[in-house]
Amino acid sequence: MDDFRDPNQPRDAEGVAISNINTTTDVLETVSGHQSIPPASLHDLEVQDGPGVGETSSLRRRRQILIVISATLLTFTGCGLNFAFGVYQELYEGMGGPFEGVSPAEIDLIGTLSVSLMTIGAPFASAWTKTYSPRTVTIFGGVLYAVANIAASFGQRLWHFILTQGLLLGCATCLTYIPAVTVSPGWFDSRRGLAMGIILSGTGLGGVAWAPLLRYLNATIGFRNGLRASGAIAFVLIIPSAWILKWETAADQQRLREAQGRRRTGFSIPRANWSIIRSRAFVAHATGAFLQAAAYYTPVYFFSSYATTLGYSATAGANFIALSNACNFGGKISLGYLADRYGRLNALVGCTLISMMGTFALWLPSSISIGQASQRGLFIAFACIYGLNASAYVSLFPTALAEQFGIQNFASINGLLYMIRGIGTMVGTPAAGALIRGSGANSSSSFERTILMVGVFLVGATLAVTWARVENGLQAGWKWRA
Repeated sequence: MDDFRDPNQPRDAEGVAISNINTTTDVLETVSGHQSIPPASLHDLEVQDGPGVGETSSLRRRRQILIVISATLLTFTGCGLNFAFGVYQELYEGMGGPFEGVSPAEIDLIGTLSVSLMTIGAPFASAWTKTYSPRTVTIFGGVLYAVANIAASFGQRLWHFILTQGLLLGCATCLTYIPAVTVSPGWFDSRRGLAMGIILSGTGLGGVAWAPLLRYLNATIGFRNGLRASGAIAFVLIIPSAWILKWETAADQQRLREAQGRRRTGFSIPRANWSIIRSRAFVAHATGAFLQAAAYYTPVYFFSSYATTLGYSATAGANFIALSNACNFGGKISLGYLADRYGRLNALVGCTLISMMGTFALWLPSSISIGQASQRGLFIAFACIYGLNASAYVSLFPTALAEQFGIQNFASINGLLYMIRGIGTMVGTPAAGALIRGSGANSSSSFERTILMVGVFLVGATLAVTWARVENGLQAGWKWRA
């Protein structure tokens, strides 16, 4: 297997060992002499929390803070609004007009398409971020976000909403989310887990904040004006955030070096790093990403409807989504901090394992007729534990990739792995909905097959990320903190 990050021996871009490494002084001399930085120096410059070339500690710290604020606002706005589609799902199911005679499954296609495209388009969004700049790609995403919502407000048929609120909004979210999670890890090293936890906690915070705001807008100015207003608000939040987003200095040097001699086209096709893709570690991460994504959104999407089978009102059932998003917010930050202390790959294995155990030990028993009070208690515990741990996978995933394959290779593989997650979402959520509808969806037991499916997916994901952890030990030498 290829050795991507031998801690004791630096290597050049072709994987050849280098015996002599330029010191920081040499690198500074190279830059001052207007020469490109040789690949060997990237290991030295590899994105520490300390200052890089031409930076003071205080300047770098300010830039790190601005990057965290910018990326958090992007996940809060793009992903948060996307994850609040349940508000529209509930509204569209109860109204006529464009949705007269339309089944809930057809309406669900709008939200599923949007969430899936958020990561399915990742290889292209990541490639464009390298070819042009994070700012350019994200600004385009912000404009598309406004266009998608405003265009949806004029929809008169179901397919109008699938095209605008599904397809276009999914592409817009991809162009704001992927640059944020591609650029941000490079700004941190020792605190990368905490930083990404804070950034991706924006998805949970957004879910808590946007859902009540959308309900308020729909109730006061109508859903069409509400769509226009949410598109305008998103645009106002995304554009300033995009202006701040930029590559870390060493990563930008590497990006420019790779771009030399490459023909620049508007439809830049991502270049895969086949030496990594053919490795067992990559296959392990790809398998885990697909299976975890196939399971991840199902409980969140069906929290409200499942709660009603336990005797909760529709309003109380919707509060479980808010509870899960609140745990999502706290889990990503706290587990990101713990990952920096005890190992990012270890944390990835742990949160996937606990998600799986919670599904079988709490959610599955809650679907059995053991008394409503006991069922409710188990379900509340599951909502909290799942929100804390399953969501943390999303923030730990990029940090684990950077840990295992090296930050210098991160941008070349994360797009493909995020696309695999998007495909998993598109497979898992519709399958869960079909199983529930096939069982009648009028009692907690009708969710039993869906719960088992989620549990099986999470068993597979746990085994896959454990495999990735073992491969890391074989590759770099076994150590407990990894």
